[in-house]
Amino acid sequence: MKKIAIIIFGPPGAGKSTQAELIAKKFNLIHFNTGKFLEDILFDPKRQQEEIIQREKKIFSEGKLLTPSFVVSEIKKILIRINKAGLGIVFSGSPRTLYEAQKIIPLLEKIYNKKNIIFFNLKIKEKDACERNSARLICKVCGYAFLSKYVPIKNPKYCPVCAGPFYKRVLDDPEKIKVRLLEYKNRTEPILNFVKNKGFKIYDLDGEKPPYKIFEKISLII
Repeated sequence: MKKIAIIIFGPPGAGKSTQAELIAKKFNLIHFNTGKFLEDILFDPKRQQEEIIQREKKIFSEGKLLTPSFVVSEIKKILIRINKAGLGIVFSGSPRTLYEAQKIIPLLEKIYNKKNIIFFNLKIKEKDACERNSARLICKVCGYAFLSKYVPIKNPKYCPVCAGPFYKRVLDDPEKIKVRLLEYKNRTEPILNFVKNKGFKIYDLDGEKPPYKIFEKISLII
């Protein structure tokens, strides 16, 4: 299969990472989980003395989006490496601001060609986004997100994929979720019009359906 780039939009809790993982496995792509990637950078013990890291950690702890120029700088480094390896990519959670979109999408066009870039938008109600994030558990080892809605186990201790311990993200605190949803509405949603104005089609999907049903539609489109 030729190299492709897939970008998945959707508010926090829409299931972007779940779909990206499924897409990456089926179509042999690199899943670039922007949130996890940036979180790893911010909490890298080797970088804690850097002023820029200290600044971004403060922003992160408030549930707000990180400084766009910082995000773009870090993402570009990864894109160059992935391109050199001759691999396709699927983004979950990037670009997050109009500034990022204006810098990253033209680079993707240059690397992958416009016709090989596909956009999806997972749509869910704000109430459901809050419920999903509040209940979310993440594996510390493999990053698996426990889907409590579909697996009737209360307070699971170990990941069913790798047996690693679960943890709750700082960003999934109820008050921070409200901030994140507002950030998405004000700073990420405007990207959709930017993408459409560049001549791309965005495939809207019902993010409230079971993940496998959403993935079936995505697979047909790809």
